[in-house]
Amino acid sequence: MEGERTRAEQAQSRLAKSANRLEQSANQQQDSADRRTELAADRTVLAAERTYAAWVRTGLAALASGIGATALLQGMVPNWMAQATGTVLVIFAGFCFVAGVWRQMLRVSPPRPDAKRLPEWAFVLVNGFLLLVSLAALVGMWLK
Repeated sequence: MEGERTRAEQAQSRLAKSANRLEQSANQQQDSADRRTELAADRTVLAAERTYAAWVRTGLAALASGIGATALLQGMVPNWMAQATGTVLVIFAGFCFVAGVWRQMLRVSPPRPDAKRLPEWAFVLVNGFLLLVSLAALVGMWLK
C-alpha cells in the first residue's frame, strides 16, 4: 500500500512538473507572438515612410524632367509642344507631392509599433513647399 502511495506521489510530482513546463512554454509562445506583432507594426510604419519617399522622389524627378524637357525641346519642336511636355511633367510632379502626403496621412494604425512615426506637419510642410516650387516652375515655363 505504501509503495503504491509513493508511486502515485511520484507520478503526481512528474505531472505537476510537466504542467509547469507546459505553462512556461505557452507563456514563451505568447511573448514571441506579441513581439512578432510589434515587429510587424514597425515594418508597417517603415514601409509607409518608404512609400512616401518614393512619391517625393518620383515628383522631384518629374519636376526636373519637366523643366529640362521644356529647355531641351526649345527650337527642336514647336514651342507649344515643348511647353505642353514640360507642363504635363510638372503637373504630374505636383500630383506626386499631393499623393505622397495623402498616402502618409491615411490612418492604418498598426498595433503598438515601437518605431515612432514622423510628424504629419513635416510631411505637409515639405510637400507644400515642393508643390509651390512646381507651380512656380509651371508659371515660369508659360511666361518665358
